Amino acid sequence: MNPIELWQRYKTYLFDNRQLGLTLDISRMNFKDDFFDRMKPLIQKAFSAMDALESGVIANPDENRMVGHYWLRNPALAPTPELRTEIEETLTAIKTFAKAIHTGKITTPSGKLFTKVLVVGIGGSALGPQFAANALGNPNDPMTPYFFDNTDPDGMDYTLGQIGSHLAETLTVVISKSGGTVETRNGMLEAKAAYTAQGLDFARH
Repeated sequence: MNPIELWQRYKTYLFDNRQLGLTLDISRMNFKDDFFDRMKPLIQKAFSAMDALESGVIANPDENRMVGHYWLRNPALAPTPELRTEIEETLTAIKTFAKAIHTGKITTPSGKLFTKVLVVGIGGSALGPQFAANALGNPNDPMTPYFFDNTDPDGMDYTLGQIGSHLAETLTVVISKSGGTVETRNGMLEAKAAYTAQGLDFARH
């Protein structure tokens, strides 16, 4: 294209949303003029699918589950009052528990503060907490996180080696969406064996 054609294309395809503070220039992308007309039915189909998802349609037929992770960030979007209440009460319980751990209202069996947390999970059950810890964590956090995120015995031994003698001050959180993930259970049993080897009551941790 010559400079005049490029300028016209720039003016046509520059997206500028002042309210969002977002400017997007797609004028140099190699698409034909009828691209948006051809894509419109597909985009409408995607929007319809999003509306169905947000309204609570079963999106995971294998487990007969809705998929609404974003409801956790904004419970008001949940499709039923019961779901909204359950999410709000669960979030409150989590925050209350975390505060009790950090302030020493809940302590180790010996009365000390929990200073470390071992998260046992597979897939998203570990990736989500790892992402949050890496994105938001800092050296001044009240607890240092560690993860069993696969069934590699050497990896588990390495993690336990990092915790070392501080296992007595370590809280273990076991995460499984279904409640029956075999790999997660194996990680839990390995953690239990480590606590037992140090003479600690795993259930109290």
